Formats: sequence, structure tokens, C-alpha cells
Amino acid sequence: MAREKKYTLAIALITSLFFFWGFIHNLDPILIPHLRNAFSLTHFQASLVDSAVFIAYFLLAIPAGYIMKRFGYKTGITVGLLVFALGCFLFIPAANKINYYFFLGALFIVSCGLAILETAANPYITVLGDPEKATQRLNFAQSFNGLAAFVAPIVGGKFILTEEPKSAEEIAALSEQARNAYIQAETASVKGPYLVLGLILLLLTVFFIFTKLPEIKEKEEGGGSKGVFGSLRHKNVSWAVIAQFFYIGAQVCILSFLVMYATEVSGVAPTQASYYAGVAGLAFMLGRFIGTFFMRYIEPLKLLLIYALVSMGLTLYVIYGNGIGTLYAMIAIAFFMSIMFPTIFAVGVEGIGADTKSASSLIVMSIVGGAALPPVLGLVSDWTGDFQLAYYVVFMCFVMVALFAWKNRNNNKEYTI
Repeated sequence: MAREKKYTLAIALITSLFFFWGFIHNLDPILIPHLRNAFSLTHFQASLVDSAVFIAYFLLAIPAGYIMKRFGYKTGITVGLLVFALGCFLFIPAANKINYYFFLGALFIVSCGLAILETAANPYITVLGDPEKATQRLNFAQSFNGLAAFVAPIVGGKFILTEEPKSAEEIAALSEQARNAYIQAETASVKGPYLVLGLILLLLTVFFIFTKLPEIKEKEEGGGSKGVFGSLRHKNVSWAVIAQFFYIGAQVCILSFLVMYATEVSGVAPTQASYYAGVAGLAFMLGRFIGTFFMRYIEPLKLLLIYALVSMGLTLYVIYGNGIGTLYAMIAIAFFMSIMFPTIFAVGVEGIGADTKSASSLIVMSIVGGAALPPVLGLVSDWTGDFQLAYYVVFMCFVMVALFAWKNRNNNKEYTI
């Protein structure tokens, strides 16, 4: 208990970061249909928003790990916040240029900052306090990521989405001057939210710079592995990399496409759909808090297996059901997938000593699943003409999460192979 109190300020500050990167990620479900409408994009082209976001994790996770090893967790967090803020400010020239690919570039820079932040903050909070409560602590911190998932779609829907967006046919029928004016008006609406967020991040960066945070030195149990990829010798690390790839793919497909699913499958108006996205975020947040509570009585990997199986069943309903019930199933999936990222991450870095930072880089790098799998869903939808059938991509993702929980169920203390 004394150890937990010692780290109270550090835990509170790191937990705030989970809210901010959760907020920016959960503006994507609003940004995707907004840009799709403004630029008359296909499902595949719209999915490139997620690709721009998550490819950064693949490219920046290992450099972020080196920053932490060389300069420590605090420096990694500070660098991540500065890059995050820079990306937010780049939305202003992107909107002025009226070019879809400029938006993708700004999102990529934002995500470079997020990759550095997550590589530092996720393992940092697992080592701040009692090792026996690391999974619960990370799930609790990630619950504020869930709070952001509730708030962001509502804020984004209010300030970004158009009340009555024009269809692709209506936009095509406009004169070139009128079309450019319409697109300019649509893209300009993103400036305010991202400018405000960038300024808040700069203030938070200053606060972190002048706050003394404990620098944790992981025990050199038998010496760390040579090179970042050496940590894959641990069974829990290698399985966590695979499981996280598929889980993030599922999360992005569910949350980022929810507004489009609501409008195209369930027949909900775009502005109303943003509120359903907010409800999904609320379910995601409640799932984290409730899951953290359940972990006091149910072993985390068993709970993860149960949630993965339930998510598989709900996804089948999303594929074969109809009407508003399918949208409620999507919201329920948000609840049950809520504990997956932090539980996979915590199990992945548990008990590996000096390999913790390297393993963190690899697990964060596997978030590239969020870049790889949504375009697959988009392509399946475009090729088959059936948006619901494309959710078999999500079903297979939850199968992989269930396999992770099953394969590691008897290895709670000894993971090395």
C-alpha cells in the first residue's frame, strides 16, 4: 500500500495520457465519414485514415523503445507529447489545402507521437506499484481511454459533422467553384477541435517537464536479450504481439466503421449515428471499469477468454442480423473487447525483467493491425457489395484473441520458452 501511495502522482499523470490519446483515436470514427463525404471516397479510401494512424505505430515503436532505454520513460513521454501536438496543429494547413492526403499526413504525425507515448506509458504504469496488481492497474488507466471513447464521438459529432451532408451525386452535380467551396467548408470544421487539443497538449508537456517522475529500473534477471527482437524468446511476448495485432484490427474496425455501419446498415442519420458512437465509447469505458473489478475474482486470462468468445458470437449477429439490433450488438462488442488491449499488454510484459522495454516496443509495433485490417474489411465490402459480410474480418480477429488467452492460461508465472 505504501508503495502505491509513493507513486500516486506519477500514476495520475500517466493515466491522464490514456485519456488524451483515447480522445484523438476516437475522433477517427467521426473524421472517417466526414472526409468520406467531403472527398466522395470509397470504403477502402476512407479506411486509409486508420492506415495512416496505425502504420506510425509499426514504424515508431522500436525507435521509441530506444529513446526509453537511452533516456528513460519521462523523456519518451515528453517527446511523444510534442510530436502529438505538432500533428494536431498540422490539421490547420491540411484543411486549408483541401487535400485528403494532407489529412492523412497530419494523422500520421499525430500517430507518431501516440506510438512514442504508448510505448512509454503502458509499461511504465505496470511497473509503478505492486507487480501483482499490474494488470488491474493498466486496465484502470485504460478505463480513461474508454472515457475518451465516450466523449470524443459526441464532441466530434457536434463540431465536425454536417447536419445535412450532400451525397456523392449531389457533390458531383455542383459546379467546380461550388464543389470547392463545399469541400472547403467541410474540411474547415476540423480546425477548431484539433487546434484546441494541440494547445492543451503543449500545456501538458510543460507540466511533465517540470514534474519529477520516478525512473524505474527493471531488474536484470539473467540479463536482457540482445536486440529488440530477442524478447520474442518469451512465449507471452510472442503471443502478445500476434494477439495485439488482431485485437487492434478488430477494435478499429468496430469503432471506426460504427458511424458508417449505423447509417448504411441500420438506417440511422449521420448526426444521430455519432451519438451511437458515443454510447459505444461509454460501453467501452464501463467495460474497462467493470472488467477491472471482475479481475479481483476472476483470473485475467480466463476473463479475456470469456469476453473473446462472447465477442465472436456478437460479431456473427452483426453479420447476419438486421435492423437496429445489429447496432446494439456493435455497442455490446465495444463493452466486451474493452479489457483486451491492456490485458494482452500486461500479460505480454509480465515477468520478463530487462526485456520489458523491448517487449513494449514490439507489442506497440503490432498495433499496425489497425492499419492492415480495416482496409481488408473495406476491400471485402467493396468487392462483395455487402458491408455486413466484411465483418468476418472482425470475427477472425476475436478468434486469435481467444487463442492467446487459451495458450497462456496455464503459464501465469513462467512464460519463458
